[in-house]
Amino acid sequence: MTVCTTELGAVRGSLSADGVASFLGIPYAAPPFGPLRFRAPYPPEPWTGVRDATAYGPTAPHAPYAPPFDALIPEDAIPGEECLNLNVWTPAPGPGAGLPVMVWLHGGAFSNGSGSASAYDGSAFARDGVVCVTLNYRLGMDGFLHLPGVPDNRGLLDQLAALRWIRANIASFGGDPDQVTVFGESAGAMSIGVLLATGSARGLFRRAILQSGGCHHFLRPSSAVLIAARLATKLGIEPTSEAFAAVPLTDLLPAQAELRAEVGALPDPALWGEAALNMMPFEPVTVGPALPGPDCGVDLLIGSNHEEYRLFLVPTERLEAFPEPRLRTMAAAYGVDPDKALPVYRATRPTAAPGELLDAVATDWFYRIPAIRLAESVPGSHLYEFAWRSPRFGGRLGACHALELAFVFDRLHDPSYAPMLGTHPPQALADAMHAAWVSFTKTGDPGWPAYDTTTRTTMVFAEDPAPEDDPRREERLLWEGAR
Repeated sequence: MTVCTTELGAVRGSLSADGVASFLGIPYAAPPFGPLRFRAPYPPEPWTGVRDATAYGPTAPHAPYAPPFDALIPEDAIPGEECLNLNVWTPAPGPGAGLPVMVWLHGGAFSNGSGSASAYDGSAFARDGVVCVTLNYRLGMDGFLHLPGVPDNRGLLDQLAALRWIRANIASFGGDPDQVTVFGESAGAMSIGVLLATGSARGLFRRAILQSGGCHHFLRPSSAVLIAARLATKLGIEPTSEAFAAVPLTDLLPAQAELRAEVGALPDPALWGEAALNMMPFEPVTVGPALPGPDCGVDLLIGSNHEEYRLFLVPTERLEAFPEPRLRTMAAAYGVDPDKALPVYRATRPTAAPGELLDAVATDWFYRIPAIRLAESVPGSHLYEFAWRSPRFGGRLGACHALELAFVFDRLHDPSYAPMLGTHPPQALADAMHAAWVSFTKTGDPGWPAYDTTTRTTMVFAEDPAPEDDPRREERLLWEGAR
């Protein structure tokens, strides 16, 4: 056991055999229930004595993933109201070490996931001289539903509160508050994209790593009003914070899951606004995309996976069944001319079925092009692509969404990753990718040249990682002016 001191009181953590100390379930904000429901995060109450921090704390309320994703992406649900908590792994508990800090924002479409999961255990980062922090933030309607009279983006406000806690307290755990790198995947990366343009986040982190998420996914207020009204109608209430607060979670969480299913079943922009394309009814509410620009003061490492969208097509058996007319409709909805774009995608995939082409187009629209746009907006950024293909589903799952996580955290043998990784994933690739994240955190250089609009150097993390200049150039050019 080992003890560290925070502004609110002392915490007792665990010490592993290899010398890594972990402190789990530390509150960074008060429970967001009762009079604090739908409010900005409020400081937690201090405690006397030494608080036990040897087990994960409660997770934010959320409905489970729908099948088949519940089997592919296991997640933990820990009940309890004290869900705004964080976890710290450090090789040097106590003040004075001044180690760089990494802060993880989990994904889950702003509706699922948690930082309290073995998949995000930060021991490997601590082993390599980095203090690692993971956290929980409000999800679904509690975190992101637009309601009159209460703050928008409460989940993002939680993240900011956690970052302020880290700035105030991380030195006690061996960290340097001026050397913070925030990193996240999917919704976590999209959160960072919003934080980069948020004035109140300035100074809270020096570097950022965005995995499979950028600055292009959000709800305009008009769309957010539509979604709140639809959810209220499903529950038979008025779309007010008071009415939603009166609905038991046992009714509210299933209704949220049903709403997400409705968006996917009938993706009509007239009903859902921006969510009709990205299928996320709960996400940051803002007036429009805001790329941070060259003066943001943050070093960026940005990237995506080669076949992101296969996660949503292969397990649901849509990859082979997707019809050609629907492919054309989707390409047009994403903003490219199908008569011009689809032949370009087919040129490098001559035997591809319509579903495989949809994966290529949707991956670019949703993930790759936003990553490129962000790298273009901040000179000196570094770009990567994850291209190792999973053997699962007969190899059809490919380099899909979220597959890189086990490699980044160097946890290939964590059982929660097995449904997507299959057997014998390459440890050498995990060594390379994890080391790049650590190097970027410590120095701002992950080990390959920065991205620019001349060479467009991109590190491709495949079986044998190597940088490439402007991969799939012709496909990238299709999106000029369209994304």
